[in-house]
Amino acid sequence: MTDAIDPVASLLAVLDLRDAGARTTEDIFTGSSQPMPFGRVYGGQVLAQSVVAASRTLPAERTVHSMHGYFLRPGDPAEGITFSVDRIHDGRSFSTRRTQAFQGGVPIFSMIASFQDEDPGLEHAEPMPDGIPQPEDLPSFDDAELHPMSRRLFSERPVEVRHVPSPVYTSVEGPHVPRQAVWMRTRSPLPDDAAVHRAALAYVSDLTIQETILRGHGVPWSTSGLRVASLDHAMWWHRPGRVDEWLLYVQESPNARGGRGLSTGRIYTRDGLLLASVAQEVMVRVPAK
Repeated sequence: MTDAIDPVASLLAVLDLRDAGARTTEDIFTGSSQPMPFGRVYGGQVLAQSVVAASRTLPAERTVHSMHGYFLRPGDPAEGITFSVDRIHDGRSFSTRRTQAFQGGVPIFSMIASFQDEDPGLEHAEPMPDGIPQPEDLPSFDDAELHPMSRRLFSERPVEVRHVPSPVYTSVEGPHVPRQAVWMRTRSPLPDDAAVHRAALAYVSDLTIQETILRGHGVPWSTSGLRVASLDHAMWWHRPGRVDEWLLYVQESPNARGGRGLSTGRIYTRDGLLLASVAQEVMVRVPAK
């Protein structure tokens, strides 16, 4: 019997890209993928890796503050990924990088990200909603009665999540409204490295944001024939924070039409500090009844 793989160690391993050297117009990095039960690379993984690759071309004090990316093709977790970074612009305070992730010679993800030196300025933030139950007061889905394959899917995920009001994996309980909140954190501590936590925040930002669309229409993940795919992703990092401590991800969907839905989210620390804002458009195809 083989030892179980520590899912957080697996996450850190895929974020530790290998430097393949610089070419004439681009910097090249390579990485691997976490095993996935459905045979597709998790979008948040390649997003986080692309942020890491771009960050490697800049000094540590110039950090990512925004990214806009497109998921172009499904990735194969059994194959390596090559990341190509173009140094588009370097100014006195800001830098811009384009990262493309390739498998088999074709791009699977394309991103442009902006980086900035820390700078003083005006400050305000949308407050965290009131009345959200604390994570300790919510059931862990790890304790639910599940098929062994389903239990493996959740237990081997590096992030623990607790939904408000409840998960939508097998059913949608309560009102069918296009909004929810999710507490999340990694299952074990991460290194004291702000760059790792920025990348990990990108990783978790793609984990549940699609669910506001499903919840609004009473469609659980287990619906036979359901097809969901992230199309694009935008993220803004506002403040530093730790992803190995409980974070609240407040999510809503303002619109769905034509087989697509838009979801937005805000990520807060437990004490109400706004860390990031997220937006994603999602393909959702529900089989006709």
